[in-house]
Amino acid sequence: MSHDRPTRSGAGRLSRSGAGRLSRFAFDAGGIVLAFVLTTLVLVAAKAPPLQAFYNIVLGAAGNWDVAANVIVSWVPLVLATSGLLITFTVGLWNIGIEGQIILGGVFSTWALRSFEHSSLDPALILSIAVVAGMAGGALWAMLAGALKTFGGVNEIFGGLGLNFVATAINLWLIFGPWKRPGVASMSGTLPFDPKLWLPTLTPESRLAPASVVIAIVAIVAVFALVQGTYFGLRLKAVGRNPKAAYVLGVKTWQHMMAAFALCGLFAGLAGSMQVLAVYHRLIPSISSGYGYLGLMVAMLVNYSVPLAAPVALFFAALNVGSIQLPIVLRLDSSLAGVLQGSLVLLVLLAKGAKERLLGKAAK
Repeated sequence: MSHDRPTRSGAGRLSRSGAGRLSRFAFDAGGIVLAFVLTTLVLVAAKAPPLQAFYNIVLGAAGNWDVAANVIVSWVPLVLATSGLLITFTVGLWNIGIEGQIILGGVFSTWALRSFEHSSLDPALILSIAVVAGMAGGALWAMLAGALKTFGGVNEIFGGLGLNFVATAINLWLIFGPWKRPGVASMSGTLPFDPKLWLPTLTPESRLAPASVVIAIVAIVAVFALVQGTYFGLRLKAVGRNPKAAYVLGVKTWQHMMAAFALCGLFAGLAGSMQVLAVYHRLIPSISSGYGYLGLMVAMLVNYSVPLAAPVALFFAALNVGSIQLPIVLRLDSSLAGVLQGSLVLLVLLAKGAKERLLGKAAK
């Protein structure tokens, strides 16, 4: 009898553990299903056949090599932005200013290319300088948001939003002012750079630069190693969980917050740099393309889990590219993809909140 009690207790714990995992999966899956149900209702209200709309989105994202390559092109800046956000989320900060950091990355890369375009330096060296300049621009802009938070007492959400507007204004001023095309300012951006200063692509017609894909993969791996495998990452988590307790234990709180901002800005600036060097080959008004805000949604959807960031970012990139088919084939507004993205994040987060609340009550 004495041996039966532990055995039954252990079996009970295993049973409860299995039921808990099943319940969590059911809540997560339910949020995804509800998101697609909501999107289906929106499509029905728009008098569009839902199945055909979803089919065209899939076809637009994976129908042939060219559209699949465009998905990867969109994935690169998105995963770079998400990588940086995972660091600031780890330390408990909402870096809403990441859009401005992407813009400043593009601005600084453009400045570097314009400075050395007609020099005798090797093109590979000029490209390297432009990448470093973009990373520096993003990091500096992020540290400005961090300084407003740390030393000025300005909430990072409000400070970041304000800096986004300033970054956009700087970008437009440069495009329509000092860097405008000769004779006329154009919404198409600055003059394209010499093709020798473009990151090499797979084919002359493609925008997919293998170097940018490698950079994105290295970035997400580096963030995973930083957050999960270093004392610095452990201290970031400590600050994020309880800043006061971390300070009492000797962790330099504001220094780690500033470091998190700087690292996030570095990755955001790198995303802006890739937009200039690999995609548009010039500075355009919408150089950030909303990847900062989209990265926020990806980071929230994966619950700040680094291993899930890359595949979920790929899904969102495919949704972005595939939705181009909606206005072309079905004459629908492509913003319906935004409805799917937003509802997916919202309902999954609501499902997670309900899961924690209900399972917490059950545990008690």
